[in-house]
Amino acid sequence: MRLEQLRGVGPKRLELLARNGIVSLETLLASLPAAYVNAINPTPLGQLTEQPHCVEGVLMEAPRRHFYGGKSAVRAKIQDETGVLSLTWFNQPWMATQLKKGDELLLYGKVGFYQGAAAMVNPRKIQERGIQPIYRSLKGLPGKTFSGLARQALDAISEDEAETLPAWFLDTWGLCGKRFAWEQAHFPQSQELLDQAKRRLAFENLLLYQAALLGVGQRGCAGLRFSNTEEDIDVFWAALPFAPTQGQRKALEDVFDDLQTGYAMRRLVQGDVGSGKTAVAFGAAFLAAQSGYQSAMMAPTDILAQQHHASAARMLAPLGISCGLLTGSLNAKDRREALESISSGAWQLVIGTQALISDSVAYHNLGLVITDEQHRFGVQQRQSLAEKPGSRNQAHMLALSATPIPRSLALVLYGDLEVSLIQEKPPGRLPAKTRIVAEGKRKELYRYILDSASRGEQCFYVCPLVEEDEEQDTKSVKETFDFLRKGPLKTLRLGITYGNQADEQKAEALRRFAAGELDVLVASSVIEVGVDVPGATLMVIEDAERFGLAQLHQLRGRVGRGSKESWCFLLGQPNDRLRVMTQSEDGFFIAQQDLEQRGPGEFFGTRQHGRNLPDAYGVGDIRLIEQTTACLKALAQEPAQSEFLQYLMQLSQRSYGDVFKSGRH
Repeated sequence: MRLEQLRGVGPKRLELLARNGIVSLETLLASLPAAYVNAINPTPLGQLTEQPHCVEGVLMEAPRRHFYGGKSAVRAKIQDETGVLSLTWFNQPWMATQLKKGDELLLYGKVGFYQGAAAMVNPRKIQERGIQPIYRSLKGLPGKTFSGLARQALDAISEDEAETLPAWFLDTWGLCGKRFAWEQAHFPQSQELLDQAKRRLAFENLLLYQAALLGVGQRGCAGLRFSNTEEDIDVFWAALPFAPTQGQRKALEDVFDDLQTGYAMRRLVQGDVGSGKTAVAFGAAFLAAQSGYQSAMMAPTDILAQQHHASAARMLAPLGISCGLLTGSLNAKDRREALESISSGAWQLVIGTQALISDSVAYHNLGLVITDEQHRFGVQQRQSLAEKPGSRNQAHMLALSATPIPRSLALVLYGDLEVSLIQEKPPGRLPAKTRIVAEGKRKELYRYILDSASRGEQCFYVCPLVEEDEEQDTKSVKETFDFLRKGPLKTLRLGITYGNQADEQKAEALRRFAAGELDVLVASSVIEVGVDVPGATLMVIEDAERFGLAQLHQLRGRVGRGSKESWCFLLGQPNDRLRVMTQSEDGFFIAQQDLEQRGPGEFFGTRQHGRNLPDAYGVGDIRLIEQTTACLKALAQEPAQSEFLQYLMQLSQRSYGDVFKSGRH
């Protein structure tokens, strides 16, 4: 049976499913619930904590409906023998007519405490006891409808059609069948059976993801042997206007060691925001130039490439290293000159965007490839740069990432790379102080922004959505921009930028802000990476609860890059989760908290269309990752299993090949 043969799947719904990567019965069933509500034993109202709960209680009075600013709020309270819980539904006025005093309600939602009283915002009504799946929101396709499609798909697919792994393999690793796993994942009969399903699906996802990495990473292949000595490292550090940290020294020594082995370097330098990874990358480019090789450094945005080029000129020009810039925004004359400088070798370090891998670019003697903000690029993109015309066979690869990744996630994301960590920041770097700002303190916040602007300081103002979403009570970028420029910040110079804005408009907004021509930049999380504005001392984040902790930490890292005191203001109700941000500057600690609280699927923020990680379960379980790593290693070392290993790698390309090419992993 095909997807379009399911009841309820017409042309429009088929198109909606396809946009979300669902093109067959198998991909429909592989789109697993984002979470589960265990409605078997609801939590007594007197025992609630600041986290999601399933609760049960009696409505104490008829719901009250309020209107404000064109929006609605329905408020009510439930009670049981242990306590009382306040309820609020925003922009759901129908709840006032659906509920009446004395109704017994089974609800699920995140509990917060306001002035000591427990409350839930937009709780979900649960229709029956049991383990209820919650599907990620697809506009125009409610979770109940998706569940019905999953039921039809299961009824239409047999055990043999669903299964992808041989029986002997399932027995060896204690895994249940795939159709059974899908059945329990979408319609769990018990927690024990759901756990079995999760383990099976997670095991296969992680195994195939790592098999795909094995297929394209090519770690351990022959590479160029550079002719540097350790004195070259000392010469590089001595030429810089600052003393390197121990972490920076160790990372460059790791790079130096790799370059002497005769194998192609595949290394990730991972460090918190402001830890000095770029200086290590320039040190690697210096070593390459000293050995007679060209380097290319690829950044995800024009403005970040431009900033790297300016930094490289300052650091490397005194050492006799010539640097050039290649981006898609160059005019025809500058582009021709850039291509000539690259192919002739006049530029020893070429810095740019994905323009570096376009067909018209030929290198002179490329021996080192550097990618910045590693999670924005796929393995295939790194590889294609190393294989450009003029690149030496098996050029070395160095990747940089400012996103702190817990070890369990790093093993999956960067399975083809060795990792160097820089865990301290350069001396003199002032941390951004972080405060949670409740709704009632907005006027004071606006006054503070105005006062800061009068001192010549700049402010990032970040919102989670671009357009207003009726399903979520959040502030959109455009709505907030209009409100601020007509209202509390009308005397300031405001700009706006967001993810799907035209590239030229986005680049111009970022350029003007970096040049000090704007006081406030209203933005989506597009400014999470690639903007270095020393004059920016304020980071304001609307609806901070909607962001992951790791993403909040990344955004906070956009300020505190100059010599002035900086602040990060998180707009939202105080809770234990946001308080982590006020208590710690350690990106790795924050990232681990984020992974534990939100799960891997949302670790990098709002999920993109399709997969950006092994989709399902288990990425946060280090034991499962270690098991799949050991399994793959054993298969690779056993000649008798070579045919099965090749089968897994083919399967992995069908599942994850597009992810590596697009850079979403």
